[in-house]
Amino acid sequence: MTGVTAVRVACCQVRIAIGDVNGNADRVWRAVEAAASAGARIVVVPELANSGYVFTDAAEARSLAEPVDGPTVTGWVDLARRLDVVLVGGFCELDPDGQVRNSAVVVDAGGVRALYRKAHLWDREKLVFTPGDAPPPVLDTAYGRIAVMICYDLEFAEWTRLPAVRGAQLLCAPVNWPSLPRPDGERPSEIIRAQAAAATNRMYIAVADRVGDERRVEWVGGTVILDPDGWPVGGLALGREMTVLADLDLDAALDKRINEHNDVHADRRPELYAPIYRPQGIS
Repeated sequence: MTGVTAVRVACCQVRIAIGDVNGNADRVWRAVEAAASAGARIVVVPELANSGYVFTDAAEARSLAEPVDGPTVTGWVDLARRLDVVLVGGFCELDPDGQVRNSAVVVDAGGVRALYRKAHLWDREKLVFTPGDAPPPVLDTAYGRIAVMICYDLEFAEWTRLPAVRGAQLLCAPVNWPSLPRPDGERPSEIIRAQAAAATNRMYIAVADRVGDERRVEWVGGTVILDPDGWPVGGLALGREMTVLADLDLDAALDKRINEHNDVHADRRPELYAPIYRPQGIS
């Protein structure tokens, strides 16, 4: 993609409720419409935005899962077409083989541009979902070259590196970050790890979290947009239902230099990293 650099990005931190498919859809739609009215051209909404997260069991997740051509994604395509935005969002998917997936789509006026299935499953997700095995998609859009992954995927350095070396300017991440104990005054560790991923790849990262207690689980509410130095832009939305907006010069993510002598891509020495990928116990 050439000729388009500056773009307004929105990450919508909305209240999602388990099983409230119609209510969830309404809240997401209203947030996306408000973001577009504020000038956003790329909009990110949370993980599992159609269904909620804290399933009682696999059967409940299956009852809330939809095919990619179901009402949630079809509705998002209509919304993206009407508002002329690129929309990235997570949903509970029933795939063509009958497997339940934690998935995300990138949609625009042309329809579904990419479908991604979460590769790294967190905690009890392993009892509910089948993991994906395809790398994060990277695609050119009207507003820049973007990639997508989901929540826990962000914590694997090898995984975030993949879209970076494929030229992604902006990595969009729908998430549901459960709140964990942290020392007073400290930023949530999930945000810190996302900051590290942005800085080590010199790539923008846009994270859309959710709010709302769900079956005794509280959420970080850590929606954040990070620049290629790893710093938040547009503010933090900790724990509040709100949208974070930021104007991003996406071409800045194509420059991997951090000073006159260092470049985070050119300085890599992959031939030295082979031990990381050897099975444990093999020298």
